[in-house]
Amino acid sequence: MRAVRLPGGGSIEVAVAGTGPAVMLLVDPRPATGEQADELRNWGVDPQLGRTLLNGLRDRFTVIGVPYEAYALANPRPETLTPDAVAADLLAIADAAGADRFGCYGYSWLAVVALQLALRTDRVAALAMGGFPPVDGPYREMLAVTTATHEIATGLRPRQVDNPESEWDRGEMTLSPAQTGQFVTFYRALEAFDARAALDRVGCPRLCFAGTADRIEYGERWGGVVVDIAGPVRMNEAELRTTGWTVHLLDGLDHVQAMQPPQVLPVLRPWLTEVLAATPR
Repeated sequence: MRAVRLPGGGSIEVAVAGTGPAVMLLVDPRPATGEQADELRNWGVDPQLGRTLLNGLRDRFTVIGVPYEAYALANPRPETLTPDAVAADLLAIADAAGADRFGCYGYSWLAVVALQLALRTDRVAALAMGGFPPVDGPYREMLAVTTATHEIATGLRPRQVDNPESEWDRGEMTLSPAQTGQFVTFYRALEAFDARAALDRVGCPRLCFAGTADRIEYGERWGGVVVDIAGPVRMNEAELRTTGWTVHLLDGLDHVQAMQPPQVLPVLRPWLTEVLAATPR
């Protein structure tokens, strides 16, 4: 791990491993342990997810493992976590790793981060988005969910409910107001974002994938919205392919299942190998 000083003044520990074209993975390369690992297993998440992805690519690529979500939670910026600020952070990390041009992969919120980065620089040589649609994404729904989460953290909504409507209601919400507020700031900046128009500015190879069962219905406690990931990808698949995207719909998988290494690596590795074959480190 190496420390990288970010434009906002904080420092993030990133992992750099392997040889070949550079690929930035927006994952935590540090395996979870103890109670954190047990909690991840309860949700169906591999505690070594980031490490497994990094190890699955390092023989062909110089992999930059960036635990950006963990950094954001440990160093919340409730007023300033904007797409511009996030892009500046990731470019500083690329500079520190010696990567002039690089592929970038993110899943869910971090897929949005990867897209926003690609819209702000020509240094992204390949864009891979998992678990979030490139067009018709649920930006307003995510603003509603993050706003509700922030209201729970600040006491405007109850932290627990007597009659849970879903599995999301059964879990305890432990995030602080600062932690939740930064995601409200991020999605508020994208409330009117027109991805279809913006994607004309992304000229690098592009990949998106999602599980066909990736659709979450949130109860009233969380804003009462439906965050549909699979629907927009399926509905726009022909358009995406026509405009240069490689599209994979993973049959029967939900949001958590589709992010696990056994699902991601067979999609991501051969695609990166193909599109970055002639890209220097």
